Amino acid sequence: MNRYLLTIISGCMFIYGFAQVSPKLTKLPFAFPQANRTPMENTPVCFDSSLLLVSNYRPGGADAKGDDAYLYIEDLQNGNEVARFGKGHSFVSAFSGNNVLHVFALEFKNFGRIMNSSTINHFSSSDLKNWQQNIAIAPEGGEHLFNSSVCKDDKGYIMAYESDKPVQFCYKFARSADLLHWEKIEGLVFTGQKKEYAACPVIRYFAPWYYVIYLHAPVPAHNGWISYMARSKDLKTWELSPFNPILEAGKGEGKNNSDVDLIEVDGKTYLFYATGDQETWGTVRVALFNGDMKLFFRSYFPAGAKFERASALQ
Repeated sequence: MNRYLLTIISGCMFIYGFAQVSPKLTKLPFAFPQANRTPMENTPVCFDSSLLLVSNYRPGGADAKGDDAYLYIEDLQNGNEVARFGKGHSFVSAFSGNNVLHVFALEFKNFGRIMNSSTINHFSSSDLKNWQQNIAIAPEGGEHLFNSSVCKDDKGYIMAYESDKPVQFCYKFARSADLLHWEKIEGLVFTGQKKEYAACPVIRYFAPWYYVIYLHAPVPAHNGWISYMARSKDLKTWELSPFNPILEAGKGEGKNNSDVDLIEVDGKTYLFYATGDQETWGTVRVALFNGDMKLFFRSYFPAGAKFERASALQ
């Protein structure tokens, strides 16, 4: 028997004969109301001393039309809407830095079968009232774009963005020095281990590691679409967490735990994620990790473990 065989028993992973306890994520017992808007993609951010949730409204499910979509921001502490903008945009993410809120979202015409997408655009504002808009990422080679996520690293800023080429779905990377002008990193596409479904990434950086949480297609013995975690030092070679999936739909959550984004508040890490069936309904829930974000990511890669690997080189 392979001496590196991993056996998962009762929530513990046994590596080299020593038990490694899975990091504890507590799903908080509430969901966001679905009264008028059913958000999927969202990003919690701290901006101007306020905790905000940047979301998108995209009615119609698989038949969504761009004219009906828009972006909006809510204050997480009082529930008030504080901004509405970006008509015709969806698949939102956000980054707060230097007293400016940066929002990235896809401009599209029809979602459904046509998936007629345009560009990932960048919106920026210092007061949440006046917004500047410019193109961040344009599709090429017949691809369609979807989700994106941005974080700061030692070289500036890094974006992971979702595409349907060469695999539906996968994610690619781009760099920027100012969050306005983006240069795609050629030759890198994350398609998992077997050119498989890898969707809606969220990226973070804690030197020397890049971490990505992404959505994996259903696999045997698990409930529907599940969230995986991977890490890399160079964006080329990736290690998969031995605790994957890190999120899986439970009771009342349908068959989907997707579109993860996260924030650290007072030394605790909160993961916002979407539930539902990916077709007719969905809402947003929150899971808690009782530690800071760096510890959250690090705990999913225990010392001494042997990690499965995936290459993003094309």
